[in-house]
Amino acid sequence: MAVTLKEGDKAPSFEALDQNGKTVKSSDFEGKNLILYFYPKDDTPGCTKEACNLRDNHEMWLNKGYSVLGVSPDNGESHQKFIKKYELPFSLLADTDKTIMEAYGTWGEKNMYGKIKMGVLRTTFVIDSEGMITKIFKRPKTAEHTEQIVTALKKLKKWEE
Repeated sequence: MAVTLKEGDKAPSFEALDQNGKTVKSSDFEGKNLILYFYPKDDTPGCTKEACNLRDNHEMWLNKGYSVLGVSPDNGESHQKFIKKYELPFSLLADTDKTIMEAYGTWGEKNMYGKIKMGVLRTTFVIDSEGMITKIFKRPKTAEHTEQIVTALKKLKKWEE
């Protein structure tokens, strides 16, 4: 049974290794806002656009009190190459056993060219400093993802100019 999280739900706790083999836990972000984004694969066109869009706006995210964290089923070595190639300033978690993706309901059936297969459902969760899910983006616009998030947070009055 797939997990279906809703805006206003408490974000599931997680723990995984980042690109450097360092353990990252959800508790590391207590009292902080977090953009937790799930993506299918390092160094693929859509995933690269999304990561680079978040990278290009990383200073703004930090200035607004947000951390950015990516999650995919790729391993740490793959993440290291992706980070180095695109100079990504945030960590990527290696969810090789799909534990976090299953907890967040982002691992499921996808229709790829008429074939049903299991895969990562590209989704972003904006989590507030209390650990609550403020906003969920299913299939976000990869190249305009930051703008999408900012627009939504302004509507929710969770964004100050």
